Amino acid sequence: MDIRALLMGLAFAAMWSSAFTSARIIVAAAPPLSALALRFMISGMIAVFIARLMGQSWKLTPAQWRATITFGICQNALYLGLNFVAMQWVEASLAAIIASTMPLLVALAGWVFLRDVPKPVALLGLIGGMVGVALIMGTRLSSGVDGTGVILCVIGVMALTIATMSLRGALSGGNYMMIVGLQMLVGSAVLWPFGLILEDIKVTWSPELIAAFVYTTLVPGLAATSIWVLLVNRIGAVRAATFHFLNPFLGVAFAALLLGETLRNTDILGVMVIAGGILAVQLSRVSEIRKMRDKSPTQT
Repeated sequence: MDIRALLMGLAFAAMWSSAFTSARIIVAAAPPLSALALRFMISGMIAVFIARLMGQSWKLTPAQWRATITFGICQNALYLGLNFVAMQWVEASLAAIIASTMPLLVALAGWVFLRDVPKPVALLGLIGGMVGVALIMGTRLSSGVDGTGVILCVIGVMALTIATMSLRGALSGGNYMMIVGLQMLVGSAVLWPFGLILEDIKVTWSPELIAAFVYTTLVPGLAATSIWVLLVNRIGAVRAATFHFLNPFLGVAFAALLLGETLRNTDILGVMVIAGGILAVQLSRVSEIRKMRDKSPTQT
């Protein structure tokens, strides 16, 4: 992995993890679904405009359209929509921890549904990650955390897992930035009816709200997604996914630093266990790919 890929991965992890803190600020002052729908509409239009400047077309392959629609619904409408609603009641650090288990759930889903049996190191990582989640959730639930918010976050990360798996092979036809923009517009289109029907459009305007909305629209929303696509194209999805092990640390750090959220000793221990589990799963995959390449015949 070259230094440019390393910097891209670190930037993505920081941007992705910071989104929970900015989202927490937004939902405290604005209706969550409508705010998210507006964010996706703006981010999507900017991304499509950039894609057109790059000469990309919205004439996608059938596989790309399926992935774009699935990703837009599962990641943007379900995962982020449910998290925005949940963060009216749960802390940003807890939402970040739950969302950070996505790489573990992808590995587990591959094992259960695709018969992709994990190697011993990956299996230990899966077990360790789940133990870390149980440690955090057990303490939080016993101290009175809102159960509805937790359930929404759990459903959301399951939807994110489906979205992530839907991208396998979908980017091979090009038009990467166009896909980024269109999946955001899909999420916006799905969220707007729910926001308009279920929510009262009441906004408590403040400099903090405006800054948080602009930040979440341009940085986690547009820049992080674009960097992720470029990183996957540069070093592959498996290697790129190793940067997810930083998300539990960064997510709770941003929440503690910017929102003043209190972290328990069990939170810190659980985050370390989850991060170690994610890293073990991803490093096992990288090692497996290397072995497959070593066994393949040399091309002349």
